[in-house]
Amino acid sequence: MKILFIGDLNEYGRSFQRFRTFGDMGYFVFGISTVQIPYRPGIEKSGFVERIMWKLGFPPDTTGANKKIKEAIRSEKFNIIWIEKGVTIRPETLRYIKKNTPTTKLVFCSEDDMYAKHNRTSYFDTGLKYYDIVFTTKVYNLIELKFLGAKRTELFLDSYDEKVHRPMILTDEEKKKFACDAGFIGSFENDRAGKMLFLAENGIKVVIWGNGWNNWVGKNENLIIKNQPLYGDDYAKAIYATKINLCFLRKINRDEVTSRSVEIPACGGFMIAERTKRHQEFFEENKEAIFFSSKEELLGEIKRFLADEGARRRIAGAGLAKCLKSGYNHRVQLERMLRELFSL
Repeated sequence: MKILFIGDLNEYGRSFQRFRTFGDMGYFVFGISTVQIPYRPGIEKSGFVERIMWKLGFPPDTTGANKKIKEAIRSEKFNIIWIEKGVTIRPETLRYIKKNTPTTKLVFCSEDDMYAKHNRTSYFDTGLKYYDIVFTTKVYNLIELKFLGAKRTELFLDSYDEKVHRPMILTDEEKKKFACDAGFIGSFENDRAGKMLFLAENGIKVVIWGNGWNNWVGKNENLIIKNQPLYGDDYAKAIYATKINLCFLRKINRDEVTSRSVEIPACGGFMIAERTKRHQEFFEENKEAIFFSSKEELLGEIKRFLADEGARRRIAGAGLAKCLKSGYNHRVQLERMLRELFSL
C-alpha cells in the first residue's frame, strides 16, 4: 500500500512519528512537509504579513505543499493521501485529488481541537467536505466537525512513539541534569503557570522545560525555569529522572487528555494529571496514575508521594503496563485507523 503523507515532518513532532511508524509498518510512504524543515519552536518567528494572513484565515503555503501534492499524484498512484492538520491545504488541491485519483482515500487527522477558531482557517473550513474520513482525539469534535461539513468522523487515541517514549538508562551526568522532585515539560499557559507558582510558594521545587516561560524566570526561587524544549531521548530521560511528572491540559484546546498523558507513563514516569473523565478512562485512578482537581489537592498529592518512593514506583510501573496492554502507541492506533478507513 502506498501512502502520501502531508504534515509537519520536523523530527520533534508527532506527525513525523506517525509518518515514520507507517514506514516501520512496511508501507511505502512519501512525505511532504507543511512546515519548514528544520523548524525550531520558540525560535523561528513568522513575519508580519504571514501573521496577518493567518489571522484572516488564508495562511501562506510556505513550503509549496499544494503544488507538491499535485506533482506527487501525477507521478505516483497512492492508495491513501493522509493529511495532518492541513490548514494550509487549499480546497482546490483537494478537488484536484478527487478528480484525478477518485479511488484514493483522502484522510484528515489532527490531535488539536479543530472546531476551535484559533486552529481553523478558511481553507480548512471549505475543504473539510472533501475528506473521506476525519480522525480526531477530541470526543466533542466528532459531532462538531460534522456541523462544519465533515462526512465521517472517527476517534483515535492520543498515543506515544515506541521508539522515543520508553524507560531509559541514565548516566550519572544525565541524572544530575534531569533529576528533580517535580517537573513539567511543555509550553507556557497561564493556568498551569499559576498552579506551579502555587506549588513553589508552598515549598515544592518545580523544574519547567519548554517554550514561552521567559517572563517567569525569577518569579520564585523554587520555580526553576530551564526555558528550552526537550525532544527525543532527552524528553524521555527527563521524565524517567523526575520523581513526579506534572501533566496539565491546554484549556484553549478544551483538552480532556493529551499526548503527554500517555508519553509520561510510557517512559516509566510517575504522573499526576488533571482529573477528567477521559483521563480516568485511560488510567485507573490511584493505581496507574494520580489525578487532581485543584491546586490544593495537587500540593497534597505531591507531598504524599514525595515521601513514598515505593508507591511512586508501583504506580509508574502499573501506568507503563497499561500503556503496553492497551495499545496506546502510534502503531496500534494507526492499525485501527486504517481498519476504520477501509471499512468505508
